[in-house]
Amino acid sequence: MEVFAQFLDRIDHPGHRERTEEVLSWVRNNYPNLAPIMAWNQPMFTDHDTYIIGFSTAKQHLAVAPERAGMVHFADEIVQAGYDHTNLLVRIKWNSPVDYSLLQKMIEFNIMDKADCSTFWRK
Repeated sequence: MEVFAQFLDRIDHPGHRERTEEVLSWVRNNYPNLAPIMAWNQPMFTDHDTYIIGFSTAKQHLAVAPERAGMVHFADEIVQAGYDHTNLLVRIKWNSPVDYSLLQKMIEFNIMDKADCSTFWRK
């Protein structure tokens, strides 16, 4: 997780830093085949050089970005989890639990859906 060390060090709030590190470590531990990278100043995970999932932080939340296709595919489950969202990301408030089963589904969907993808983003 050294690749994310500088990013994590820049998170001033200790609880936010701890939560972000927890989520990134969970992805790394559960999906060791995914490559952790920093791109656009955000931690991301890739598979065969194609984007699988990315994260960012804000004052009120941790954002999870599974790409638009992932957002569409899991729209109902995102709402059921009680998460605020946009067309491109899910906002997990710092004081809300992380729905790891939903995160797992998003990651596995992208791994399978992008198995033959030769570009970073879907076209």
